[in-house]
Amino acid sequence: MSQSLSKLYTHIIFHIQRDDITILPEHAHELYAYIGSVLKSNQCHPIQIGGMPDHIHILCTLSKNIALSKLVEEVKRHSSRWIKGKGARYHCFAWQ
Repeated sequence: MSQSLSKLYTHIIFHIQRDDITILPEHAHELYAYIGSVLKSNQCHPIQIGGMPDHIHILCTLSKNIALSKLVEEVKRHSSRWIKGKGARYHCFAWQ
């Protein structure tokens, strides 16, 4: 029986909802590492995660076991909750 193989590379970009809140450089690398762990827990392989103070870029392979919309929802929900724990500066933090 034949088998089909595929690898879907996905580039995800999203912005912070409010312009008056930015990600500080000292929190950025921790945030990117945390997002990488969220991707791995959803069976996606992070290739590169980075960004600017007001937005992030994620390049990853998409698992066949999760829809892209569900993956983005998981990343946004978990990372938003994580960064709010970094202090009062991020109290109103939300992704667009």
